[in-house]
Amino acid sequence: MAKKSKTQRAKASVARAQKKVEAEVKAQATDEQLAKAEEADAKKTKKPFFKKAEALPEPEPKKLMKKEEKKPAKKRRFGFFSDVRAELRRVTWPTRQDVLRWSLVVVGALIFFGLYVLLLDNGVVTPLLLLISGLGA
Repeated sequence: MAKKSKTQRAKASVARAQKKVEAEVKAQATDEQLAKAEEADAKKTKKPFFKKAEALPEPEPKKLMKKEEKKPAKKRRFGFFSDVRAELRRVTWPTRQDVLRWSLVVVGALIFFGLYVLLLDNGVVTPLLLLISGLGA
């Protein structure tokens, strides 16, 4: 790559300095707008509820607002799948040992409650129904 001339370097330096100044002006403008909004809020709270509130500060000029870039249609179409993949990477997956342990807990609970219902049905409910209906006599 060829060396830049002194003129080119000077122009680049001036452009960098100008961008820095523009960034500072933008930061000051937003700070001033925040201060105006805070003052307006403070004035609103001091006024009685039946008086009209002062107008809010004007919104930022368009050149200071960030522009949202739109993605091409194809990237947005498949963006859902890339988002799903990114979310699945964030998931904390259980270890094999955890899955086996909790599976055994579930199977044990199923067996326990199955036996409980079986004993309750055959030992309590059925004899009561037979006694009430008189079919067992």
